[in-house]
Amino acid sequence: MLKRRNTNALLITGIIMLVLLACASAGGGLTVTATEPAPAKASAEVEAATPTTIPPTAIPTPQPFAAPSSFGPDREDFPAGYNPLSGQPVEDPGLLQMPAMLLSISHFPPVARPQAGLSFAPWVFEFYITEGATRFLGVFHGAFPEPEIPVSGDCEVRREPFTQSSSILGNQVWLDENKNGRQEPYEPGVGGICVNLYDEANQLVESTTTDNNGYYGFNAHPGKHTVEFLLPEWLGFTSQNIGDENADSDADPLSGRADVEIQSTYLLLDAGLIPSDQPIPTPGESVQIPKAEVGPIRSGRLLYADIANFFQDSCLIYAFASKEVLSELPQCSMVAHEDAGGGAMMPLERLRAVAEDNMHHTRGGFNYASNLFSEAVPAGGTPANQINVYVALLNQSGWIYDPLYGAWLRFVDNADNATAGQLHADTDRLTGRQLHFENFIIIFAEVDVVSPTNLDIHLEQGDEGRAILFRDGMRYDIKWSTRSDNYEQNTGQRRPMKFINADGSPAPLKPGSTWIYVATPYSIVSDEGGGTWKLRYYPPEGSE
Repeated sequence: MLKRRNTNALLITGIIMLVLLACASAGGGLTVTATEPAPAKASAEVEAATPTTIPPTAIPTPQPFAAPSSFGPDREDFPAGYNPLSGQPVEDPGLLQMPAMLLSISHFPPVARPQAGLSFAPWVFEFYITEGATRFLGVFHGAFPEPEIPVSGDCEVRREPFTQSSSILGNQVWLDENKNGRQEPYEPGVGGICVNLYDEANQLVESTTTDNNGYYGFNAHPGKHTVEFLLPEWLGFTSQNIGDENADSDADPLSGRADVEIQSTYLLLDAGLIPSDQPIPTPGESVQIPKAEVGPIRSGRLLYADIANFFQDSCLIYAFASKEVLSELPQCSMVAHEDAGGGAMMPLERLRAVAEDNMHHTRGGFNYASNLFSEAVPAGGTPANQINVYVALLNQSGWIYDPLYGAWLRFVDNADNATAGQLHADTDRLTGRQLHFENFIIIFAEVDVVSPTNLDIHLEQGDEGRAILFRDGMRYDIKWSTRSDNYEQNTGQRRPMKFINADGSPAPLKPGSTWIYVATPYSIVSDEGGGTWKLRYYPPEGSE
């Protein structure tokens, strides 16, 4: 599931778009190993295809820019069909009538990785389970996970995060599944598309390719540029310049080119693709068709009771639990407790059936609107471009802010002594795409040690604590709260955890998905310099 880029990029960076033409001729440091992208085409082929002059074309009507969106924190503040956990529209609004599905997903043993389905969850909680390990609780609402063999181009998929050194020109090539010329958040990106950058004299300046989520970018100086998208025979371009500039396709359907003049960073130059009349190549033997299942699913933890309580009518799925934990947890559905493969995999067909059954057995009326989502970047932040997370020598992860996405790319280790601290891109087993989240939040919560391998992390109703929000390449000191407000007091119904500023006003999250890391009050977040931050998790005394 692809997340919509930051549509407020123009206002943030002071972009002025003067000309938009359709050109008809054309211990814990983060270590990421990556290869250089292949050139878009062989140099001789590019030179041969580069015209010496650009024929005149008709000038399209300039596209208007959409105002930055802001939704929440109350239910009436969200338009119909918008997910209150992401602030974005969903493909099937009917799924918003189903209560949330909460899945206990294992991170240890390492054979559980990559997990299946995490990219479809608008919220993911990560928390400590003792013995140096962490676990995830995925909150699924508004969409079900689906397996995918991504449609791609005929160039090498770019693997490394984009590094900004000047103004940026880019953004995404996506598959316009409904062929309406508009980019919806749930439409997937297309990797392996060759992209060329030309200067005002139509000289080739640079070539790149799209990554596995369809993003591309160039470090470009202010002035006039032409971007060219080179497609394989099985793909074509969708309609150009439909609606506002923020979510349209800019590529001329005949030439594959788009002209633009920039004065600063411009991240709204996109290309929507549709299948042509040529068949899409059959995946090679090296491409493994993903199974239609989610997981691996492991045992329940005491923390789940608190989270399930503020997701009213939700269905918690886990693989059994110890006696003292089992008595505290809701028992909507359980799976077999398996060690092989890191846990039990749940067929997606069964997940849907359980969700539908749960909906029919709940009283309804749940309300998951509790947070503010805003595309506008809040004031008062501190620069952040990388977050390193150190739990133990064999449990390290990291996040890199990619300005093309306007989101945080997740990286993870192999939990292996020989490669300790070396991180690689974390992907979703269902899609093969790298995980990325618009918001990364660290919350600090009190913990009781029930036994050396059993912790009680306190997120009960009425609690509040310190938190740190990372969004848009910035860090913000905020608070988390499960305290009742007028809605809870008047209705007797719970709503999800709220994120607030020091004065109690809503702390705006960026529209998209949110990863919540639950830390102890004595864990330390340190400034490593150069926009790099490090979370050093310290477990409670008495735990293993």
